[in-house]
Amino acid sequence: MPIEFKLPDLGEGIHEGEIVEVLVSVGDRVEDGQPILLVETDKATTEVPSPVDGVVAEIKVKPGDIVKVGQVLMTFSEEEKKIPSKPQAPSQPEREEPAPKKTREDIPAAVEGVPRPHAEKESGATVPVLATPSTRRLARELEVDLHQVHGTGPGGRVTPEDVREFSEKKERAPEPAREAGVAAEKPGAAAETAALAPPLVSGAPPLPRFEDFGPVERIPLRSVRRATARQMALAWSQIPHVTHQDVVDITDLEAFRRKHKAEVEASGGALSLTVFVVKAAVAALKAFPRFNASLDLASEEIVLKRYYHVGVAVDSEKGLIVPVLHDVDRKSLTQVAVELRDLAQRTREGKAGVDDMAGGTFTVTNIGPLGGTGFAPIVNYPQVAILGMAQARLQPVVQGDLRSHRIVPRLIMPLVLGFDHRVVDGADAARFLGMIIEALQSPEKLMMVM
Repeated sequence: MPIEFKLPDLGEGIHEGEIVEVLVSVGDRVEDGQPILLVETDKATTEVPSPVDGVVAEIKVKPGDIVKVGQVLMTFSEEEKKIPSKPQAPSQPEREEPAPKKTREDIPAAVEGVPRPHAEKESGATVPVLATPSTRRLARELEVDLHQVHGTGPGGRVTPEDVREFSEKKERAPEPAREAGVAAEKPGAAAETAALAPPLVSGAPPLPRFEDFGPVERIPLRSVRRATARQMALAWSQIPHVTHQDVVDITDLEAFRRKHKAEVEASGGALSLTVFVVKAAVAALKAFPRFNASLDLASEEIVLKRYYHVGVAVDSEKGLIVPVLHDVDRKSLTQVAVELRDLAQRTREGKAGVDDMAGGTFTVTNIGPLGGTGFAPIVNYPQVAILGMAQARLQPVVQGDLRSHRIVPRLIMPLVLGFDHRVVDGADAARFLGMIIEALQSPEKLMMVM
């Protein structure tokens, strides 16, 4: 019986992706866990593993296709084990052949953002476990059955940490489905988000025929750019944006940064201004928890998150991508510098995984290296705030008062805080940004609040 393989739920509200590469051909024998497709989503390029041992019978997609969760991507035929024939007495009934290793008419896929339990049985078949090929390899090395491991990644994905912990403890007590401290989403939450997301084609009037005025070139709106278009439309339509702006004197901080730059580079990191801003922001998030929250309209609640996962916008060839630094509050400046450098590099190379993009609670974006005196960043829904950094410049600053003062050159950096006015007010924003500025103006103060 052919086995249909559908695009599984990739977690974190991902409902579709673009086929980048088909790694197998019709007739190829594949093993459970072997990568068979490369799928690019707005989060990352992900290897999709085979859920069975078998032979590729039909491939229903090709590079460039946009596929949705639950869509059939290919079918497999399972390899039948041949039983050596033995002479039998005529009166003996013919010996039945053993059942195939896995007898599934269909590979169920989690849809609408609700992961299925790993050990659930449907029609006598085990639901495939959501895990990356590297995690599956680790499980084989540690002799761990993935069906017994509770996944804490997005969409119930089993992570390498889950496998290691299971291997050490062997038996784990049931836990709520959490993602490194992330509160479990309500069933149907992804579906609600999808319903909120405005379509790419809205009620706007039709475009004119540009070809009537001259030559044009049409570029398909795909992968990251397509996802960005939808996410920005969702954020702008759902969040009442307000922007608060200020400047920070980072003269002393820059001297501190240059003093310790080589030391951090020796550890494999890059001590950029973004590293300091991320750490200062987390200190402010702890003092002002409503900036580390989401608004749940369905339950009419403000969800205060007690974990601090900061997304950092990365400029790549494919567009703006926001990987996430997890648990920033538990890491030193050097650790953040090393992790951020590695994360940004993997993101630009298309090697960042889905887990690297998941769980962000606040976002920092730095347009400074490209110039500009300021900008108004859009809040990354469903977060409630985003902090933008503009280019730092030497500027004349008046020190003292009207009776006694002097003009000195200082390194000044503009900061822009975008926030959701439904959750926080302007006064809150001024205090929040003020705390960040106070920390950045004095390295000693920054060390005290981190």
